[in-house]
Amino acid sequence: MICLLAGSAVAPLMAGAITLAWTHSVERIAWEEDWRSTPAGLELVEARVRGSGAGMEPPPEAKFGSGVWSWRPNLPPQAQVVMRRSGATADWRICMAGQCRPMEAYVPPEADPIVMKVCEKP
Repeated sequence: MICLLAGSAVAPLMAGAITLAWTHSVERIAWEEDWRSTPAGLELVEARVRGSGAGMEPPPEAKFGSGVWSWRPNLPPQAQVVMRRSGATADWRICMAGQCRPMEAYVPPEADPIVMKVCEKP
């Protein structure tokens, strides 16, 4: 299961896989990443971007279809993913089972940074 940590607060997402989505602060283009919980940590399964520019160019192996570049990043499982809230764009979005909600649905809107990691077993 994946959890979000904001200071001492822990928000279990009750899912083993999520899509993390956001809007690029300069290009205003949507970016999405599919993450899943594994025994080795958080695995980045696929990344998608709906355009390019300002440091968000898709890699050479990306495939283009239906207006979206998609690829499988070559990244080992991560112990954690740290997300910052700049206030320059809309909040991060967490998508599960086809439904997306802003990060503030899970952690306080003023919480920064937010850490995503595999939940520790009780």
